Amino acid sequence: MFDPVPETELNSRLNRLEQALEDQGVSGALITHKPDLYYFTGTAQDAYLFVSPGRDPLLLVKRYLPRARAESALKQILPIASIRELPQRIQDVHGQLPNHLGLAMDVVPVRDYQFYRTLFPGLDPVDASPAILACRSIKSAWELARLGETAQVSQKIFDFIRAEIRPGESESALCGRVEAHARTLGHSGRIQMRHYRSEGFFAHLMAGENGGMPGALDSPLCGTGPCIAYPYGAGPRLIQENEPVLMDLGTMVHGYHMDESRMILLGEVASQVVDAGEKCIDILYHIKESMAPGVPIGRVFDGAVERAGQLGLEDCFLGSPEMKSRFVGHGIGVELVEDPVIAPGRSRELAPGMVFAVEPKCIFPGKYAAGVESVIQVTDTGASFISRTENAMFQI
Repeated sequence: MFDPVPETELNSRLNRLEQALEDQGVSGALITHKPDLYYFTGTAQDAYLFVSPGRDPLLLVKRYLPRARAESALKQILPIASIRELPQRIQDVHGQLPNHLGLAMDVVPVRDYQFYRTLFPGLDPVDASPAILACRSIKSAWELARLGETAQVSQKIFDFIRAEIRPGESESALCGRVEAHARTLGHSGRIQMRHYRSEGFFAHLMAGENGGMPGALDSPLCGTGPCIAYPYGAGPRLIQENEPVLMDLGTMVHGYHMDESRMILLGEVASQVVDAGEKCIDILYHIKESMAPGVPIGRVFDGAVERAGQLGLEDCFLGSPEMKSRFVGHGIGVELVEDPVIAPGRSRELAPGMVFAVEPKCIFPGKYAAGVESVIQVTDTGASFISRTENAMFQI
């Protein structure tokens, strides 16, 4: 039904993971987190992947084996009736158990961690998440093509928004209609997030003063949300004539994400709003021009803040003065937010194949929000946009 991840692509990823585990001194890793599982195997069925340097990867499937075998190009795909069979299956195939058990400790729940310790007695669990995330931080040509396909869908969704947005409709109602249309274009209907306290939702729409409402979301922007229990994104407020609307759209197609924001200007909008939006677009291009292989990530962040100050946005850039976000961009791929993050003090250098959702945004408390977000890839010589949606404010 769907195009599989090529065998050469999976082999390249697994070879990099094995090398990273070996460099870390980890003799075996158990991959259980669904996005990681899909990334390294090409399937997201109920399964467990065991990777040991120098040995063939072993995919043990609880359900559903026929689909896992049809979707994944791995050679060793075997059934298990219970998770308790894992140690014996690994020993049967590899002849022995590893000295360490690598787990993605940034996402494995404490209860599961304790269970794995009893399931593999005597093995010392170690954190394999640095090796996993390092592999995922560099996108291949195949992945860049998938991101490009998602960007095309995102562009079509923004076209629909521009055609459909009207004063008098609530933020939530518009987002509901947009999501229904997006599903016809191949949008998955959900967003993959790694951190258990993070919220991933389809559309983050904030109209007028709702854009200037800080809140719990780890972002310069928050919105009211539909209720107190879920205080993020679109809410019941009616969109008004002559006000700015900021639409932050998360799109997932065939496992790969885009994260883009555009301002929509309904009617006659105050000149200072337009000026702030134009300056955010200026900062976006300034960031893009500063990105190249070998540039420390922290320097990119510092340059964005410096440019915001030159444009007179130092007080509102990345949030209100008392509550600023500490990043201006994040990696993106099979999850909406991935490593690396463009944040201060990061010494890691940019490398070809890194992909970032770059989001220079400003908040004017109690008034409105301004900003833009586009996806940029680091190339061999600099950086280029993956986003297909025009980097502009849309006048309605």
